[in-house]
Parts: sequence; structure tokens; C-alpha cells
Amino acid sequence: MDYRKTLDYMYEQLPMFQRIGPAAYKADLSNTLALCQLLGNPEKELKTIHIAGTNGKGSVSHLIASALQEARYKTGLYTSPHLKDFRERIKINGQMIAKEKVIQFIETYKDQFEEIGLSFFEMTVGMAFDFFKHENVDIAVIETGMGGRLDSTNVLTPLVSIITNIGYDHTQFLGESLEEIAGEKAGIIKTGIPLIVGETQQGPDKVFTERASVVKTSIIFADQQETINLHTGLKGEWQKKNVQTASIAIQTLRSQGYNINNKEIQKGFLNVITNTGLSGRWQTLNTRPLAICDIGHNLDGISEVLKMIGKTVHDRLHFVLGLVTDKNVDPVLSLLPSSACYYYCKADIPRGMDAKELMKLAGEKGLQGEVYNSVKEAYRSALKNANENDLVFVGGSTFVVAEVL
Repeated sequence: MDYRKTLDYMYEQLPMFQRIGPAAYKADLSNTLALCQLLGNPEKELKTIHIAGTNGKGSVSHLIASALQEARYKTGLYTSPHLKDFRERIKINGQMIAKEKVIQFIETYKDQFEEIGLSFFEMTVGMAFDFFKHENVDIAVIETGMGGRLDSTNVLTPLVSIITNIGYDHTQFLGESLEEIAGEKAGIIKTGIPLIVGETQQGPDKVFTERASVVKTSIIFADQQETINLHTGLKGEWQKKNVQTASIAIQTLRSQGYNINNKEIQKGFLNVITNTGLSGRWQTLNTRPLAICDIGHNLDGISEVLKMIGKTVHDRLHFVLGLVTDKNVDPVLSLLPSSACYYYCKADIPRGMDAKELMKLAGEKGLQGEVYNSVKEAYRSALKNANENDLVFVGGSTFVVAEVL
């Protein structure tokens, strides 16, 4: 198989939650455990940082990885989903895994994977662990996919566990209340492994504190610590929370013997985009008119995006909007400004909501706009219709952002 055929096999033959939704969800870790055994249990040889949370875990992961790189540690980074290239998910010191490595991994184990019945995500986790082991990384920053307790990455015994925050997302799997969702995320908390929680939230904080007590480990709420004033190359007011969380986590690594000085942390945070290739976070696409995209897609994420839009000087807002079908879109649509002009579109994945259906639901909230055949057509039309001092925003779904990038 060549690279394209390898990816097609991974996407089409095996379930992938990001593309098809609930049908790909696995309710236990038996497949992952079988996979790890097949690979010689690479997860047991890795020193890792494990990160869960509803929002911000991608930014926190990249901030920590960038600081570790500046401190000259060979740093693995596993995140999901990708925006442009599958290989964004698996990096060492900011460099994506080689196409040949992806092909070789699948060709080597394809028959065994089919016997186990692996999902796309399980296979990708195995690929990351195997790659990091054979490349002898000093440390790997590992982001969960969804939840925590049953996430395929949760076979790790990390140096530090991090939960950024809790919000309403994937409620059909994780629970309808913040406490229930927190309970699933709390599944990454392990005996003797220090836990960093990004935000204190009534309800979830009790869940985390009780879980930490049960497994006999320490817990630190990052937002209750002395504010760390470090700058980052990531834009958006919400990044202050992520910087604080990442900083406290790095302090915990220091206490375990990792040599990372303040200058390296600051340089890492400033150079996070260059060092790690992070994209899709309040990213400028065009200047005149100003066009920006962001992957914020749930209630909390959209709320933060709208705050930034409000702080961005512009005449009229042109909003390129696409959502997915398996989430409750009503709360998100209720947040959006009725004064904007909307360009409804569907990302090219099975989970994407039909643009006409989206326009109908949005119209019930007083949001006016037109339907377009593709994300790119919607974006081009927004740029064409916008005046020089207008703002074009692209978002609502990670997959909409991926297509404009």
C-alpha cells in the first residue's frame, strides 16, 4: 500500500469516531490492551504526560511539548483530531511521523489488527506508542481523544495527569451533567500520579478531589495557584488559562527532576506554533478583509470565540458555519449573534450536518444566511461579500476549519 491507500484503509475499513460518530465508540479497553500486548507493551517503557479535558487540552499539550523541546528533551506529542494531515497526530520535536512509518506499521500488523477488530483511534494510539518507543523519546505528551476512563490512551502510567476543565460535550457517551462527565475524565487519575486540574468548577472539583483521595494521589487546581505571567504565541483570552495549567504541570515535572528553566518555558510558550505546528486556534487566514478560524465547537468553546469576536474591531460579521449531527446544536445556535450574515455549509464527513437543515434550525433562532455546497465555497463567498473592514469567521466544527486550512 502507498500512503494514500493506507489512510483510506484506516478511515474506511475501521471505525473512526471523528468521521462517523457513535458507531465507532468502544465501551472498554480490551482492544487497546490486546493491541499493546501485540506491540510488546510500548506504553510501559514511555515516560508520559497524560492530558484530558473538554476544552484546552490540545493547547496545553502543545505548550508543554514546546517547553520541553526548548529544554532539549526529545519530545513525542500525540493529539487528535488532525486538521490537514493524519500525521499531525504523531510528532517528535514538532516533526510529523514519516509517511513510510505509517505505511510500515499498518502493513506489519494489518492482519492482527483485523483479528482484534481495532477502531481507527485504537490503531493510531498503538502507532504513536510504538513510534515513540522505537525513536527513544525522552518524554511523550499524550492527549486523550474523548473522555478518559475508557479512552484508548488510558493504559498509560504517566508522570503527571492533567484535566483542563469540564464542559458539555459528547454527552451521549460521557453523561448529561458536569459531574457525570467529570467522572469519566477522572478515570485518568491514578495512584501516586500527581493530578493538575486547570479550572476549579463547582461539582467537578468535588469529583476530582474525591477520586484523588480514593487512589491516594495529590491534586493541584492550577487556577488557585499564584498567577504565572507568561506570554504565548497563541491568541485568545482563554489561552491564559491554558498557560497557567501548562506552567503548573511543568513545575510538577521539575519536582521530579526534569531540568526546565523559566527562560526555556517562556521561549517554548512563545514559539509553540513554530515548535509544534499547532494550528486552528484563532488563526488568521486573510488580512483584508480580516478572516479568522477557530476550532472551538462546543458551548464553552463557542462562548470564548464570541468574546474574541466582540473584542476584534470590525463593521459586519460574516460567519461561515458548519456543525455536526450528533450534538445538541440548539445551545450553540442560541449564542450566535443575529446581526451576522451566515454562510451555512457541511464539512465533507458523514457526521456533518446538512447545510439546509442547519439553515432551518438557525433560522428559528433568527440567524439569517444562505446555504453553500461546500466549506470552501462558503468561505470564498464570505470573502467576496465582505468589505475591507468586515470580519469573516470560520468555525462551528473542527472539520470546517480543517477544510479551509
